[in-house]
Amino acid sequence: MHKIKAWLFSDTQASARASALIYSLVETAKANGVEPYLWLRHALRAQPTATTVEHFEALLPWHLKAEHLITA
Repeated sequence: MHKIKAWLFSDTQASARASALIYSLVETAKANGVEPYLWLRHALRAQPTATTVEHFEALLPWHLKAEHLITA
């Protein structure tokens, strides 16, 4: 089995954790058939106005439709 070592050269445990987190988000988007960059851009733009659990859950990649992500 091939092991991913994206955080191999991280200087600290915190930076390794941050790298692993980003990698996990990207792979979650891919696993749900969502283009990672478009989803992250959408979620990060919408997050400041999310106020309820339902708002946050609506930002998860498995709850989004493609037309939600095709915005400039």
